[in-house]
Amino acid sequence: MRLETYQDSFKYIRLRREDGVLEMTIHRDGGSALWDFSPTGIHNELGQAFRIIGQDPENRVVILTGAGDIFLTELDHGDPADAEPADANFWDRIYREGKALLTNLMEIEVPVIAAVNGDAFIHAELAVLSDIVLSAENARFADKAHFVNGSVPSDGVQIIWPMLLGPNRGRYFLITGEEIDAVEAQRLGFVAEVLPRERLLPRAWELARQIAARSPRTVRYTRLALTQDIKRRLQAELSHGLMLEGMAFLP
Repeated sequence: MRLETYQDSFKYIRLRREDGVLEMTIHRDGGSALWDFSPTGIHNELGQAFRIIGQDPENRVVILTGAGDIFLTELDHGDPADAEPADANFWDRIYREGKALLTNLMEIEVPVIAAVNGDAFIHAELAVLSDIVLSAENARFADKAHFVNGSVPSDGVQIIWPMLLGPNRGRYFLITGEEIDAVEAQRLGFVAEVLPRERLLPRAWELARQIAARSPRTVRYTRLALTQDIKRRLQAELSHGLMLEGMAFLP
């Protein structure tokens, strides 16, 4: 698997690589990303991209970031024919894509660095699952895609946020849509560094190059060692949660 065979395969993900460091930027027409559920949307693309990236041995470190001045804050409901929430076929697809989204991310066998360039209100768990989480100083973190938007928060967020925040704070966070700013996120421990936005990507690349300079096996096995427990929990709980999310919409 070579980068040139998949670099231009994605509509909403921009890829570039230098010195073994792959930078993946989520976007919409070059600007800040929107989350959508169409069969060709970012919900499907990201799972595919994580799988392919994980199969390319030339990727030594992955940086995940967003375009523009926000990471991800808005849902694009698009064509109703593509996203009918009471349709079992739609939820069957979302179930498969939802599993791929997180399991393929965690199957990437090299370290992942998130450079959260602004507010992350939709699927912020994708960023905070990274091995190193860097945040722009103006960024805020919340879950506004689920309970406060009428959906069961159980497509993996019910695993990740209580794990990061503790059971009670995690449940409060998911039920209320609480916004946590970057400084508080660092105090709570799910963000490692808070930086001015212009320093964010340079710092991510600095760390990525330091990691990539080490023994490839050491780098890969460290990622495997540090993510094993998360993968075990996803394996045990993700399918059940996705089914609950879908069942809540059925008549």
